Amino acid sequence: MKLTTNTLAARRSIGAALGLAALIGVAPAQAQTAAPAAPATPAPPANWSDSIKFGVQIQAGITANGDAPKTNFGSLFNDKANSPLINQGLMTLSRVIDPAATGWEVGFKLQGMYGSDARYTKLLGVLDKVKHDRYQPDLVEANITVHAPVLTEGGIDFKAGEYTTPLGFETIDPSTNPFYSHSYIFNFGLPLKHTGAIATVHATSMLDVIAGVDTGINTTFGGGDNNTAMGGIVGFGLNLMDGAVTVLALSHIGPENPKRTVPNADKYLRYVNDAFLTWKATEKLTLTTELNFIHDDFAKASAWGIAQYGAYVLGEQTTLNGRLEVFGDSKGFFVGSFPGNSDFVNAELGLPATVLGGTHTTYGAATVGITYKPAPVGPLASLMLRPELRVDTALDKTKPFNGGKSGSAVMISMDAILGF
Repeated sequence: MKLTTNTLAARRSIGAALGLAALIGVAPAQAQTAAPAAPATPAPPANWSDSIKFGVQIQAGITANGDAPKTNFGSLFNDKANSPLINQGLMTLSRVIDPAATGWEVGFKLQGMYGSDARYTKLLGVLDKVKHDRYQPDLVEANITVHAPVLTEGGIDFKAGEYTTPLGFETIDPSTNPFYSHSYIFNFGLPLKHTGAIATVHATSMLDVIAGVDTGINTTFGGGDNNTAMGGIVGFGLNLMDGAVTVLALSHIGPENPKRTVPNADKYLRYVNDAFLTWKATEKLTLTTELNFIHDDFAKASAWGIAQYGAYVLGEQTTLNGRLEVFGDSKGFFVGSFPGNSDFVNAELGLPATVLGGTHTTYGAATVGITYKPAPVGPLASLMLRPELRVDTALDKTKPFNGGKSGSAVMISMDAILGF
């Protein structure tokens, strides 16, 4: 049963009356007749603007690789070996819809980035030709959200504009991830952003039904789409065992190949399917399992992945994290490396680009790390430090790492995330 604010206030008032009666030795019924309480002055309603928030977040890190390659193959956001990176300077202006809202609610999110991660996060047609250095600007999100109390008891949430993909466990925002490095699934098996509209129907307290339409993967309207076809998202979310178990299963379907290089690009669909289950096994242990499958009709290529995460709370400020992953790229179509600052965007557009592709390889990766959150000092709102050790390997005797010279790679990374 959902408790409204009025219900909670009423219960608190009854509790206060019972407590007062006990102190003065009067039965509850006598207390009610002996000294009726004056009616409480209702709190003034909060202004809509009072819930608008502004925040700044900065992430910087370094990945040490003993082979000293120019690029860490299999990694994107931390692709520069033995070189410090300012990954993100993130500024966010937002109003988040109250998840317990029972009436109409309107929110929004405007988020901009400057950093090395922007080489991979851009929508085509949005700041994708502004700068070609390692550090670039990006408009990460620009959308409005509406909660409509219609159709079901839980209502429907609508989002329209530019937004990060709802598919997958890991996110562009580093503060919600367990590691500095990303999984193969995040890097090569998922979209990053969309332009369009998406609806979440809260069908029951346990089931959400999700559907949306968009311009495709990492694209927008007009010249920002590498073909002329639309795409869409469909799936569901589950909330089980009083929130101890959650499931999100989504598929994105649509043509994604650039018309510059693929004749009749709109005819060839790409299917991206992802599902993850998170189980809070104990107060300290949380387990997450992610499954991924992607297929491209034009390349007649498929890839699949499975990742297992574990997070164990060691103390109030420290969490131990682990990730095991296997990702199979049967034709070497999906996994690659982009040494130039504009290569990733140019490849999406069908323009000349240097792409160091892998072969038909099944990749394995094991990562262990610590998330340490010391008490913030001064103007800091939050601080996270995340050292990690990661070992990547080719499970089928190929040599995709270190410029094609090695079948494995060992990386030690560290990043810091500061919030203001």
